[in-house]
Amino acid sequence: MPQDGFVDAVDARILLELAEHPRATTLAIADRAGISRNTAQTRIARLEAGSLDSFERRISPAALGYPLTAFITAQVTQRLLDEVAAALAGVPEVLEVQGISGPVDLMVHVVARDADDLYRIAGLILAIPGVERTNTALVMRQLVDYRIKPLLHQAAGPG
Repeated sequence: MPQDGFVDAVDARILLELAEHPRATTLAIADRAGISRNTAQTRIARLEAGSLDSFERRISPAALGYPLTAFITAQVTQRLLDEVAAALAGVPEVLEVQGISGPVDLMVHVVARDADDLYRIAGLILAIPGVERTNTALVMRQLVDYRIKPLLHQAAGPG
């Protein structure tokens, strides 16, 4: 079992099974991955403690009444970066924030109910102390959904 925090081929097979059969029992996952139930249980527990992401990604914001998706880039005062991040975390429509390199500092992934709501959210972000400038890009269509299976197949190796 890897100790460095990386997923090995066995972990990748377990994760593939969890991705394809999220409600499967540990015994079923072990059987499909070709390992013992105890090995599967130990590895799943370790993965849950570190590598497994939240199941929140499986919930569509559109199903919650937020059909618009946008990315707002923000230029911020560097010494206020932690405060800006904390304020962004307090906005429910902010799904994630990435610190990026280049002419802007943050990539803020947001959802909105409609164009007026997006305008309100963009205004909230711009009003955060330390945010100097923003630019909003509306997602017109998602062409490739979030996915991890290709990486898991690669990590699992042949078989």
